[in-house]
Amino acid sequence: MSSVFVWLNDQLLRMQWLSDLVTLLLRDVIGMDVGSRMGASVHFFLYDTVKIFILLSVLIFSISYVQSFFPPERTRRILGQHKGLGANIVAALLGTITPFCSCSSIPLFIGFTSAGLPVGVTFSFLISSPLVDLASVILLASIFNWGIALAYVLVGLVLAVLGGTLISWMKMEHQIEEFVFTAPVVSHDGGTITRRERLSYARDQVIEIASRVWPYVLIGVGIGAAIHNWIPQDLITGLLGQDKWWSVLVATIAGVPMYADIFGTLPIAEALVGKGVGLGTALAFMMSVTALSLPSMIMLKRVVKLPLLVVFATIVALGIVVIGYLFNATAYLFI
Repeated sequence: MSSVFVWLNDQLLRMQWLSDLVTLLLRDVIGMDVGSRMGASVHFFLYDTVKIFILLSVLIFSISYVQSFFPPERTRRILGQHKGLGANIVAALLGTITPFCSCSSIPLFIGFTSAGLPVGVTFSFLISSPLVDLASVILLASIFNWGIALAYVLVGLVLAVLGGTLISWMKMEHQIEEFVFTAPVVSHDGGTITRRERLSYARDQVIEIASRVWPYVLIGVGIGAAIHNWIPQDLITGLLGQDKWWSVLVATIAGVPMYADIFGTLPIAEALVGKGVGLGTALAFMMSVTALSLPSMIMLKRVVKLPLLVVFATIVALGIVVIGYLFNATAYLFI
């Protein structure tokens, strides 16, 4: 039974058949030595790019179909049925079925806040949505393994719940811009949508998200290929090696100026780990890019005042750093 699972995991998630096909194409058709730096880089780029887009299309279609049953109004009602810590947990879990980057999650944040949901609950959703969507879990499993993917989900959800709970405890509702509370709320419970409309919605989501993320995927895979085959390992480990106490801090700070979906940062994380960088350091970089990117902070500044923005960024940054060191300390359990 276990051998069947391993085979399915290798062929469906890791897509070993695709790696073999790319090798055959480069070696036997083009005549390229896949053992050379250039050949290995081209193989890494083609294999990872095609694999990510195949998985991305299938996963976003499936997740979007499920998501069609949870439009903003229904999601708001679900969240409104819970109070306290339970509401933060539900908000974080609902964030996992929204395949959005942090920028596209902000309009939902506005809608939830204007509908009267507690600020801390909406922040749990805002943290979870770009950080722990279901598509990223499957992609993490395809690149690393299921243990790392599930552990990442757990710590991401904990960060979202704790972050929202702390903001709620600090009573910072007055730090939300006034227009957010008066934004119109659109009522739609999703119950009258036909199956064909749901399928059409899921297809459109694949097209919309793929058209938005493809540049970041190509850039991320390109950087990953360069790290994997061209940058000396000694140079990378000298700065971000597992024995360097500052590596997680540097990775977290380095991710802030960047902007990309998690789909574009995964190949970079994969290449960094392959070069001897700690698992926690690579994941901290990935989480920082997706949750703390400068463009996201600039957009969030339009709806919250500076003190709340600073509190949010500080909580998330400290959480990422702690998670990074935790994964570095326990990496032997997963690899």
